[in-house]
Amino acid sequence: MEFLDLEKFWSLIDERLQSWLEAAIKNLPNLAVAIVVVLCFAFLAKLAGSASNKLLKRGLESRQTADLLSAIIKVCVLIAGIFISLDLLGLKGTVTSLLAGAGIIGLAIGFAFQDMTENLIAGIAMGVRKPFQIGDIIETESVFGTVTAINLRNTLVETFYGQLEIVPNKILFRNILTNYSMLGHRRVEIKVGISYADDPEKAAEVIINAINKLDFVINQEETDVYAESFGDSSVNLLVWFWIDYPGEPGFMVARHKAIATVRNALNDADILIPFPIRTLDFGIKGGEKLDAMLPNFKSTSANTSKHSSGNAKQNAVKGNTSDNSGENTQA
Repeated sequence: MEFLDLEKFWSLIDERLQSWLEAAIKNLPNLAVAIVVVLCFAFLAKLAGSASNKLLKRGLESRQTADLLSAIIKVCVLIAGIFISLDLLGLKGTVTSLLAGAGIIGLAIGFAFQDMTENLIAGIAMGVRKPFQIGDIIETESVFGTVTAINLRNTLVETFYGQLEIVPNKILFRNILTNYSMLGHRRVEIKVGISYADDPEKAAEVIINAINKLDFVINQEETDVYAESFGDSSVNLLVWFWIDYPGEPGFMVARHKAIATVRNALNDADILIPFPIRTLDFGIKGGEKLDAMLPNFKSTSANTSKHSSGNAKQNAVKGNTSDNSGENTQA
């Protein structure tokens, strides 16, 4: 019985091997074609990777982003060739299983490295859209400075305090981003107050003429002064003018020179920039005006002083009387 079972076992193995061998011989042409297809797609992937790398480096500021995108293109072309080869061999089920497995693995990696993946995708998107370049001055949330490097996961920004901040790309991608270098100019805004006794129109004319004499002011026809509000001690004006930005002499220097120019121009035109002033008015509903209160105050003060002097004289007389009585007693 043991020999019979062993012979049956070997016969089953032999049948299976023969069927596999026959299937392999039948699929030899398909296998050869599949190998050729894989080699062709590998060559195409290499060409596509190098060509896309050159094009992306011309269009993208970040070299790392260009390398990553070209590598992704290369891998996609190669994977497409492999799937076509498997389909030629009649392994459609294998292709479906590989695609399903790749999707599951990609989903697991996405959840495990969610933050890293988000920064990576944001870096790729910014590399394509190019909202800013190296050397641009940008501002978003608490970040304000000059871009020094753009990487796949983060961007390096040098602040005006001389510090280097590493900003995750998702912050720059999600939030409102201000690029001060894109248009090449910037408006400077200065607030100044003049006294209520001076004419705002005259002050505006004086300020505009003085500001436009500065050599760094551009678009001088747009230099203007607006009355902003009534302050406690002054009429508040708003001065607007444009400068090249980034450029020389720089924003801080330009604003400093403009403030000094406005102050000197108003001083020369005898227009007052007032200190804080307090006016006392006792004539508001239920009160009495100060000029009406002064005579009463003076009369009250005079009567008080007379009364005080009378009391002093009486005290002096009483003192003399006491002294005399003392002398008589001693005598």
